[in-house]
Amino acid sequence: MGNTALCKHHRRIGRAAMALAVLLVASPLASSRVHAGEAVDPQAVLREARQFQGSDAVRDDRFVRIGGIEQWISVRGRHRDAPILLFLHGGPGFTTIPNSYLYTAEWQEYFTVVQWDQRGAGKTFGRNPDLPASSLSIERMLKDAEEVAAYVRKTYGRRKIVLVGHSWGSILGLMLAQRHPDWFYAYVGFGQATDAHESEAMGYRATLAAATAAHDVEAIRELKAIAPFPDPSDPMADLAHLGTERKWLARYGGAVWRNSEAALDRAGLLSPDYTAADWAGRGKGLDYSLGALWPEITRVNLATIKRIDCPVILFEGRHDLNVNAQLADRWLRQLQAPVKKLIWFEDSAHMVFEEEPGKTLVTLQREVLPLTRE
Repeated sequence: MGNTALCKHHRRIGRAAMALAVLLVASPLASSRVHAGEAVDPQAVLREARQFQGSDAVRDDRFVRIGGIEQWISVRGRHRDAPILLFLHGGPGFTTIPNSYLYTAEWQEYFTVVQWDQRGAGKTFGRNPDLPASSLSIERMLKDAEEVAAYVRKTYGRRKIVLVGHSWGSILGLMLAQRHPDWFYAYVGFGQATDAHESEAMGYRATLAAATAAHDVEAIRELKAIAPFPDPSDPMADLAHLGTERKWLARYGGAVWRNSEAALDRAGLLSPDYTAADWAGRGKGLDYSLGALWPEITRVNLATIKRIDCPVILFEGRHDLNVNAQLADRWLRQLQAPVKKLIWFEDSAHMVFEEEPGKTLVTLQREVLPLTRE
C-alpha cells in the first residue's frame, strides 16, 4: 500500500473511531450512573427491567372480589390486544407469582398473562388469613376459577382465552375446560393430574426403586417406614408422611430434573412482586391449603373424563413423578377433543416452565398461539 493510500486509510480509521466515540458518549450505557460495587435493590431493578413501557402495555394488579372474598389477580402484557392466557397455579397453595419473573415476561410478548393467587394462597391468603378450612373444597375452588375466567373475559372484552393449569391447577383447569369449552381457545396442562391415588403410588414405588438401586440406606429406611404409601384408608396419615416421600422423590429427580430445586425456590425471594410478608404468607397458605384439600385431592380421578370440546395440549416433563407423566399420556390417548397433543420435555420433571423455560416459550408460541387466530 502506497503512502497516499496509507494516509487515506488512517484518516478513515480516525473518522470511524471518532464516530464510535461520539456514539458511546451519546449512548445510555456510557452515560449510566451505575458503577461497579454500587449497592442496588435487586427487587427494584427487576421491577423496572421486567416492565413494558409501551402505551398499550397492560399492568393491572389488584384484589378482586371472587367467591365472596378479596382475591389477588395480576395481569401483565406488552400489547393490550394480545390473546389472554390465564394460569392456574399448583399446590394447592403454591402460587407461582414470586418465581414467574423468571419466565413469564417472555410469555407476555405473545400473550397477556393473568395470574391468580387462589383462595388460601399467597396474597389472597394474606388478605383472608382467618378463612375457615371448611371453605376450601374442589367445588368451591372450581367456582372461584369460573368467576376469575368470567371476570377476565368481561374486563378485557374477550370471548375466548387460553387456559393453563399446573399440577393441582390442572385439576381445576381440566374440570373448567370440560364445563365451559366455548370459553377457551385451548386448555394447556403442565404436569397434568389424572388419577391422584395411582400417581402417588407410582411415584413412591419409583423413588424406592431408585434409592434401592443407589444403595441409599437412609432413603430406603425412611421410605419403608411410611409404607403403605399412599394409604387409601387414611389420607391424613399420607399427608403426615408426604414430606418424607417428597424429600426423596425430589432427591432422585422426580420433582426437578438435573436443576437446582433449592435455587429455583430461592429465586422467589428476589421477586419484584412479593414482599417479605407476602412470601411468609405464601408458606403459611401452602400448609393451610394442603391440609384442607388433601383428603379430597387423593380421591380425584380425571381419567373418567373422555371428552373435552376444546383443544387440549399437555406439556409433560419426561421425569415427572410428582404428578405422574405416564398417566397423563395414557389418559390423553383415550380422550376425544378437536385437537389433542402431548409435548415431552426431556430435561424436565414437574416444573417444566422453570426447568426448560426456552422450550416452554417456543412451544407456547408454536402450538398454542395459532389456536387463538380464529
